[in-house]
Amino acid sequence: MAGHHSSSSSSASSSFQTFASRLLLLLTVLPLTLAVFAFVLQWRGGLNDPVTRWSPNHHEFPGMGSLPRPVVHASSRSSDCVDPLGQSRSPSFPYYRDWKFDYVSDLRPQICIQTSTSAGLEQTLPWIFYHKVIGVSNFLLFVEGQAASPNVTKVLETIPGVKVIHRTRELEEQQAKSRIWNETWLSSFFYKPCNYELFVKQSLNMEMAIVMAREAGMDWIIHLDTDELIYPAGTREYSLRQLLSDVPGDADMVIFPNYESSVERDDIKEPFSEVSMFKKNYDHLPKDVYFGNYREATRGNPNYYLTYGNGKSAARIQDHLRPNGAHRWHNYMKTPNEIKLEEAAILHYTYPKFSDLTSRRDRCGCKPTKEDVKRCFMLEFDRVAFIIASTATQDEMLSWYRERIVWTDKALNLKLLRKGILTRIYAPMIIIQGLRESGVFSSVIASAVKVTLSKDQFLLSVESSNSSRETTYGAITSRKIGKTFDSQATARKFLEFRANTSHPLAVAPLSPPGLDDFSFETQMFSKS
Repeated sequence: MAGHHSSSSSSASSSFQTFASRLLLLLTVLPLTLAVFAFVLQWRGGLNDPVTRWSPNHHEFPGMGSLPRPVVHASSRSSDCVDPLGQSRSPSFPYYRDWKFDYVSDLRPQICIQTSTSAGLEQTLPWIFYHKVIGVSNFLLFVEGQAASPNVTKVLETIPGVKVIHRTRELEEQQAKSRIWNETWLSSFFYKPCNYELFVKQSLNMEMAIVMAREAGMDWIIHLDTDELIYPAGTREYSLRQLLSDVPGDADMVIFPNYESSVERDDIKEPFSEVSMFKKNYDHLPKDVYFGNYREATRGNPNYYLTYGNGKSAARIQDHLRPNGAHRWHNYMKTPNEIKLEEAAILHYTYPKFSDLTSRRDRCGCKPTKEDVKRCFMLEFDRVAFIIASTATQDEMLSWYRERIVWTDKALNLKLLRKGILTRIYAPMIIIQGLRESGVFSSVIASAVKVTLSKDQFLLSVESSNSSRETTYGAITSRKIGKTFDSQATARKFLEFRANTSHPLAVAPLSPPGLDDFSFETQMFSKS
């Protein structure tokens, strides 16, 4: 019995050891096999991303869904050649396909941005393509200064959806006939220099832009400066088109409160790519938080914001629409219904570069005295900055800039970030950096150079073929004919309209509420 028991135990032990060794071998071989299989699939490109495969619509990025997918030739799959126009293979902006961003006409709503600018390509190209990414289809650029130079306009004019309008004598003569000059709502800004002159010019350009946008089939129009970006927070897809499509049908105007940039260095070169901290608007903060931190947030400056705090607006294009200054729209026949957005905002990059002090000074010929600057500037900080830039040395200007504009106190920054006064916004920075790394800006410049060369060659050939012909008529380019005659016809039809003359005054750039406003509200509340 004892020998039989010992034999059984030995057999069971041997069987268990065999099973354990086989199990261990299986557990070792199985992961290795799966790893090799996955490697083979990845190497051959045979495994699709399940998100893009099963997504009901293959819109990898808002506003870009209707773009045709690029054709990939069999030979290009195995090629490691780099895009000759600078397209990066970096995954930082994987949604990039075509620098043109040429949207088809059936995408709704169609959004147009109008601006009056003198900025160069380093500012306008990121500004245009960022807004293309979030769903803007058309741009009306009224250009002067550097923006009107041939090297800049020849690039801008090659971008689909961009129309460049030069400040020519014909344009000024046309705007001189505007009904705005006979209205009272803008009259307090007439015949004054600097900011007041710009404000009137912006309003006249906005009036013409309404006609152009309507002819182009636009649904919404927005006046925006080239130092401002739209931040469509509150939408699932970070899309301005989605944001405006959700606006109730009876709303005529949408107000975007503005956030102001809070730069943390004095050597910023590209604000859109380097600034991520912003001061939130009064409308997006609880009153106790706003007024409770007002003094610390102001840092000795005249107001909570350095410049304006009353936002910008988008208007639904309709009959009798008119500008109401650079910040609002109105209607000659009715009071528009407006809504104010609770999350979306305008990001205003205010004095983000030290050189902004002198560049603003150089655009205005006022005397640097407290009395004279009131004729030229509407906001107190602009007045103070102009005097400093006109009277101080370079070192004194830099010291003042660091004290009043640059946020160098990290402890204060952290406190106000926790309170909600300051906020971090990275989306525009990431999008613009991705566009730059993907070669978008270099592509559009390279394309403009090619187009310009082909145009020059064509014109030379035409000139040589016509050199023997005698002409008895004045030479007028087709571009000038198109711009002058079409614009005059449409603008005249709009400008000759007459309606009631009782309208609210134009909305000027206004500072946010101050402590005096809080004291007044407190007194009113205690009396009630």
